[in-house]
Amino acid sequence: MIDHIGVQVADCERSRAFYERALAPLGYEVVMAFERVAGFGVRGKPDFWIIEEEPGAPLHVAFASPDRATVDAFHEAALAAGGRDNGPPGVRAHYHEHYYGAFVHDPDGNNVEAVCHAPG
Repeated sequence: MIDHIGVQVADCERSRAFYERALAPLGYEVVMAFERVAGFGVRGKPDFWIIEEEPGAPLHVAFASPDRATVDAFHEAALAAGGRDNGPPGVRAHYHEHYYGAFVHDPDGNNVEAVCHAPG
């Protein structure tokens, strides 16, 4: 099981503003912050970190969603926060019959996803 992940971003303030809005539907909020670093999590435990450093190759990060409506809300919030669409909410049957996900690129080109595995 993964405890946490860190993503390099070019501008911590810009990325923090994006992730605060994009991850809010999933219950994420900033739970720790330092100079050029922010840790997001649920219930006070940071498990997703952004670190202002020269970004490397873009990453793919998928956040678990409790239901399909929350996937939809994530996608809408991420686009409103300046994310670029990389796949609207929908079933991705090639993964499995109940895989419902949505994808956006963050300000640094990372592919950020919300996914629900429960039946619709």
